[in-house]
Amino acid sequence: MTDLDLPDIQPDVRLVVSDMDGTLLTEDGAVPDGFWPLLDTMRQRGIHFVPASGRQFHTLENLFARVPQGISYIAENGNLVVHDGLSRASSTFDPALARDVVVAVRESGRDLGLVVCGVRGGYVERGDLPFLDESDKYYLRLDQVDDLLSVDDEILKLAIYDFDDAAAAAHAHFESFADRCRVVVSGPNWIDLMSPGVDKGIGVRMLQDELGVTAAQTVVFGDYLNDLEMLDAADWSFAVANAHPAIRARARYGAPSNAEEGVVQVLRALLNGHGRG
Repeated sequence: MTDLDLPDIQPDVRLVVSDMDGTLLTEDGAVPDGFWPLLDTMRQRGIHFVPASGRQFHTLENLFARVPQGISYIAENGNLVVHDGLSRASSTFDPALARDVVVAVRESGRDLGLVVCGVRGGYVERGDLPFLDESDKYYLRLDQVDDLLSVDDEILKLAIYDFDDAAAAAHAHFESFADRCRVVVSGPNWIDLMSPGVDKGIGVRMLQDELGVTAAQTVVFGDYLNDLEMLDAADWSFAVANAHPAIRARARYGAPSNAEEGVVQVLRALLNGHGRG
């Protein structure tokens, strides 16, 4: 797979879904300037654009605040889908299981921070700046509480930040929960625990059904393990060059890295009718 690997034919694109961090967003977490004219073109042609992320819906909405209408969202790694201003939770997390995870984080002996991700917002116990600096990137609505076990909200997922190595922490401390929930390493330092059967791919298929769009009319971009199922929902799946090896192996096509605005490069080519090479 080369860094820019385009289809031989011109797809009939009706839906474009992109992961955010490490994929569309620049290294400093911003939407590339070159994306906005392409979004205007997509809207004019009736092509739906959807950010898909482990981020909170309110954070995603803020990223695209300059275009407040016409964007659907797949938030919280597929746990929340927002379309036409209406929010639908794919599933909520078992409260009893959430309590067990909170206790496991407290007793892990690792430097972990936990975000309880609810329908109304996110909740944390830790108040130190290093953890809040990381959490604030993804959770615009974030409340610090004395006890996460007392949170009164529908829980969508639990997000755990490991200051060292998320994959190692997932294996050592949270693999035992895998028979009760999905344990997903969603970044080098983040682990997401979600209800069984929930992923970004579910969110993509919900929107495909809502919009009357097929996999053959869908383009998807991803970079990390929480994007695997999403790639399977589209015939036109792209891995950015900086993607995890498993994503590069699963995607059908390639894009330059997020630092090179790979999503922008591919979309510009597809919208201008350019084929491979």
